[in-house]
Amino acid sequence: MRRPTYAEILAEMGLRSSAAMDIIQEYKQKLTTPEKAVKAVRSGDWVDYGFCQTVCVALDKALASRKDELRDVKIRGGLAMRPLEILKVDPEREAFTYSSWHFSGYERKMHDAGLCNYNPMIYRNKPLFYRNNLDVDVAMLQVAPMDNHGYFNFSATNSATRAIVETAKIVIVEVNENMPQAMGGQEENIHISDVAYIVEGENPSLVELPSAAPSDIDIKVARMIVEEIEDGSTIQLGIGGMPNSVGAMIAESDLKDLGMHTEMLVDAYLALYKAGKLTNKCKNIDKGKGVWTFSSGSKELYEWIDNNPGLASYPVDYANNPYVIAKLDKMIAINNCVGVDLLGQVSAESAGTRHISGTGGQLDFSSGAYSSRGGKSFICLASTFTDRATGQVRSRIVPTLAAGEVVTDPRTQVHYLVTEWGMVNLAGRSTWERAELIISIAHPAFRDELIREAGKMNIWRYKNKQLM
Repeated sequence: MRRPTYAEILAEMGLRSSAAMDIIQEYKQKLTTPEKAVKAVRSGDWVDYGFCQTVCVALDKALASRKDELRDVKIRGGLAMRPLEILKVDPEREAFTYSSWHFSGYERKMHDAGLCNYNPMIYRNKPLFYRNNLDVDVAMLQVAPMDNHGYFNFSATNSATRAIVETAKIVIVEVNENMPQAMGGQEENIHISDVAYIVEGENPSLVELPSAAPSDIDIKVARMIVEEIEDGSTIQLGIGGMPNSVGAMIAESDLKDLGMHTEMLVDAYLALYKAGKLTNKCKNIDKGKGVWTFSSGSKELYEWIDNNPGLASYPVDYANNPYVIAKLDKMIAINNCVGVDLLGQVSAESAGTRHISGTGGQLDFSSGAYSSRGGKSFICLASTFTDRATGQVRSRIVPTLAAGEVVTDPRTQVHYLVTEWGMVNLAGRSTWERAELIISIAHPAFRDELIREAGKMNIWRYKNKQLM
């Protein structure tokens, strides 16, 4: 049995004002099938899939079916939560070349298989890239159903979506009835007049991102950070188990009247809200509202987003702007990393030359939080990891980062560094002070070796006296 279109539903509701009827007529004219919509893509085009939850399903399948008739179609996306049909059907990358702004676990595997490129970015700059530098021939994005005024909501992904559609020559929207309506903020929607084609998609449920159970190390690190947070602080939690463990521990603490200003809205914030901790009433800006730019988590989290006036969806050039972040007193930024060296350089996105995730907004929030009055930026890591190839335990704190390993945070912008062995503040420290502090939170089994390597690197406290 055919589902009624959204335009037909509007008509049945009796919305027959002149403006409403015009919208209904425009909707009917632009409504088409995925197969017809993707005919807009030509060989050599730049196509944009959006980011995270805006990545389409039906349109991706329809475009993949054109593999034999297209060549050199260049596709941008990021944090893809589902396998992409364009990558399944074209392992030789003759028709489609895919690049990601930030790797999901799936995209990391595709990169390892030679099927995905990485686009380096500091997240706050992404809208500028589109508005100032990039071409988009066709943008195809998953959106929430149109409202009575002709607007399609970008739902769980604001990010740079408005900048993408402003740049695109042709915009195709794939309507998904399961996507929540996210209140703004700014730039959280697109009007039907700016859309070339409308596809009523398969209405898949939004992909859920389960919260991992915290490890003993996560709990130790979280406990140290929670002790540094004051009532009335505004919290940013990065991607990963350790920041989310901090959020869960805050929810169980005595802290109160906390605020939210983050790039990624995750379930830890819902836990804070349900515990009565998240009020946003002490914020200097956006008072009473939790600011975010994209979301991934549980079904309950998506339900919390839907038409919630206590949450404000903003583009990433606002949410991640260090100058905006710095306006918030007692701003607390909590992020993960892969490794750190004795100079204080932090890598959060690669292991040697193997790319893992992306720069994202870690540097945005590290810079903004440090500039905040009473603000603090924490970079967390477990002190060791087990090498899967050899089974050996290795230190995440190393003399120098491996050849080709990407520096996410320069040593000049790293403040609090935390492992299960302690917390140190590197702000303003000399090279020898930094090395001593970093070694003090390394695993004890590796400290002597790190001291020796620091000596070889000419890191000295006094002339002719070795470090420590």
